[in-house]
This record gives sequence, structure tokens and C-alpha cells, in this order.
Amino acid sequence: KQWYQRRVAITAGINGNIEAPSKRFQRLIKRVGEESEVNVDVSVNTFNTFPTAAGLASSASGFAASATVMKLLYKTRSSISELARLGSGSACRSTYGGFVRWNAGVKEDGSDSVATQIAPASHWPHLRVLVCVVCKDMKSVPSTIGMQRSVETSNLLKYRVQTVESKIDKLTRAIRERDFKAFAEVTMRDSNEMHAICLDSYPPISYLSAVSHRIINFVHDYNSTHGVTLAYTFDAGPNAVLFCERENVEQIKSELSERFLPGGEVHEIIECGVGTGPLLKQ
Repeated sequence: KQWYQRRVAITAGINGNIEAPSKRFQRLIKRVGEESEVNVDVSVNTFNTFPTAAGLASSASGFAASATVMKLLYKTRSSISELARLGSGSACRSTYGGFVRWNAGVKEDGSDSVATQIAPASHWPHLRVLVCVVCKDMKSVPSTIGMQRSVETSNLLKYRVQTVESKIDKLTRAIRERDFKAFAEVTMRDSNEMHAICLDSYPPISYLSAVSHRIINFVHDYNSTHGVTLAYTFDAGPNAVLFCERENVEQIKSELSERFLPGGEVHEIIECGVGTGPLLKQ
């Protein structure tokens, strides 16, 4: 199967059916029970400190946290990354800190479709992330449904499948060399391409809003004046994730705030660094 077909199957359940989060939790618990040979009787209480189902990886964080605890409690054979992927495909990347790659794998059951770390968070300590929260509402088309629709109907997706490996290699090299300019270009081009595929799907999927496009224009205008020192990416939602280096954070935040906060186009700007992976709190 092609990479994206596998990704849809692995994310939605190996048979390709779309499942509710509760069903995916059940699949995770079933695997834990099979491997630990005990009756898994747990109560899961999960919450996010940022908008849920708005294209900011809320499901990934939730399932990564749950898989981490399950692995520690029940000593499963499966890695944390593999357990997390049973709930949400992208969650397998959230089980590591730093810069992580989700490997496609080749096995039909998806057991080798797990994440590996490219570099720890300490590798690029000056890289900063600015999350521009444009909309806190749940997106109209969930990520898994959108991905399945694109696989089935988008002609542009065929091109992406052919070029994704070379782009991952370029991005990996940029990360290892801490080459922000190269990192920025691959990141922004890839984001643009993904959303072009969404629009090429039938019926089309439009995750970006008018404000999202104004943020894109802001980034390119900023770079034309200051050199390539700012980058954007958008997941399945209108909220922008911007990258820059620490020395430029204050000026960028100031200009973003002046442009987008007074009129309420952006609700808040969240600053953070590269994550270190799941943390256990007593």
C-alpha cells in the first residue's frame, strides 16, 4: 500500500474505518491487556490546556500521555510509540521529545509504523515556537476523515507521495545542521502543499481561514524585510504554528500582537520551545 493509504488505515483502525476516540481508547486498552495478561480496569481522566480538535494536536497529546502511563503500569512488549499510535497516528511522535520522525513501516499490521527521534530538544535550544490561536472551535472535518477523503479523491496527493521522502530528508538535514533558512522553506512549502491537497479533495476541505492567510502574508512580508527568520505551518485547522529563533522572538511577538490582537483576529499567542516528551507528575 502507498504511504498515505497505510497512514489512513493505521490511524483510523487497520480496516480503514473511522472510529470515535472512545473506541480507540478501547483498542489501546485491549492491546495492553493482551500483552500484560491481566484485566485492565482503568479510569482515564484527560484534559488539554489548549483548544481541543482545532488542529493543535490535542488527540496526539492525550493518547501519548495515556500510552506512557499504560506502558509504565503494565510493562507491555509494545513500545510507548506503538501503543500511542493505536489511539492516534500522530500520537506516536509525541512520545519522544525533540525532533521526531513517524516512520511509514512496511508490515501490513502497521506494527513497525512507529516514531524515532532525529535529535533531542537540547540539540536546537534557541528554536522557539509561537502558536497563534485563531479559533478555539472544533474543526468541521476531523483530521482522519479529511485524510481519508484526500486519499480517495485528490489527484495532487499522488505527487506528494512521490516527493515526501526527499522532503523529510531535507528537513532532517536542516534540523541536524540547525539551518533555519532551509528548515523554514521546507516547513512552509510542505504546509502549503498539504492544504492545496485538502482543497483538491472532493468535496474540498478548507481548514484555513482568512486570518490564517493574513498570517501567511505577514510571515512572508516579515522575511522580505528581515531575511528568512520566521516560518509557519498549519495542521488541520486555522491556528498558526510559527517558528523562529530566540533572538528574534520579542520583535516578532511585538509585531504579531500589534497586527492581530487588537481586533481579536488572534485570541492569544502562546510561546514555547521544543517539547521534551511526556512528563510524569506525582
